[in-house]
Amino acid sequence: MSTRKYQYAIVIGRFQPVHFGHQRLIEEGLRAAERVIVVVGSDRQPRSVKNPFTFDERERMVRACLRGTEQMRVSVVGVGDSPYNDQIWIASIQSAVERLIAQDGHAPAKAKVALVGHLKDASSYYLKLFPHWEFVGQNSVESLNATDVRSLYFDPENRGQLARADLPDGTAAFLDQFTRTADYAELCEERAFLADYRDKYRYAGSEFPPIYTTVDAVVVEAGHILLVQRKFHPGKGTWALPGGFVGQHERLQDAAIRELKEETRLKVPVPVLNGSMKASHVFDAPDRSQRGRTITHGFFFELAHNQWTGLSEVRADDDAAEVRWVPIAEFLDMQERIYEDHFFIANHFLGGLGKN
Repeated sequence: MSTRKYQYAIVIGRFQPVHFGHQRLIEEGLRAAERVIVVVGSDRQPRSVKNPFTFDERERMVRACLRGTEQMRVSVVGVGDSPYNDQIWIASIQSAVERLIAQDGHAPAKAKVALVGHLKDASSYYLKLFPHWEFVGQNSVESLNATDVRSLYFDPENRGQLARADLPDGTAAFLDQFTRTADYAELCEERAFLADYRDKYRYAGSEFPPIYTTVDAVVVEAGHILLVQRKFHPGKGTWALPGGFVGQHERLQDAAIRELKEETRLKVPVPVLNGSMKASHVFDAPDRSQRGRTITHGFFFELAHNQWTGLSEVRADDDAAEVRWVPIAEFLDMQERIYEDHFFIANHFLGGLGKN
């Protein structure tokens, strides 16, 4: 007969990478419950300095923190982000957890479940979004946090300051191997670009960093969406919505159409584009862009289709590696290749068709 208080303990995090604080939460979950479900967030995101490691890589790091006898008591599941709708994100986690409980032959509604976490600051607000699970709070652990680890790790000049003893053995071993990959070199380039970018555009002598204003165009025609492949950092190689920064003397919709025309050479007259604009929305998640606080205004254009001439002609600008019309069904499976939050911006206008 088990003396553990709970049947299941839930640990939620991004684990980018796994550090001693994460390890302590999982260990506490194992002490408190028969089984632990580790929910790995930001699943299906393209590699970036903020989210450098895939779900499979993070699961490997999680499992490397476990003793052999614990492996069978831990399940690891991935859940995608939903930056503009907490309810979708909450439902995704609830569904993932309930599926695993049901697979064990238990009724999810009757299972005794704990949510193990540490309320460190405002970023931990998500721990209060699951009132049907009993919250088990933990004290902080003296260790490098994931942001500090990434900051040192992807800066080759300062990587030596990150000692193996600063991280769990499994994480340290994984990071050592990852330094020998092309992905690591690419992420180091991106980190250097972002550091230079922030240094150039900060307000000298001001305590307030700049807030950028951008526009993005969601353009659809006959079941296709128009995407550009980024040629340069940040997000080099990922697919994005056409868009960019607003000029000093531009209105927002004018800027969206200008950027759309410049990046894609879309052969649709400006008056027709203005008449095809169906909706707009502001996307302001504070961490949506790695370049700094950036608020974007999305514009949705639905083009009339001429079945005799086919999809409207497009051609990549010098700043884009490629531009193409992508079937919407294909787009919905491209989340891990879409830049920043553009997948969610598009889905706002497409009616939330995206998979989560």
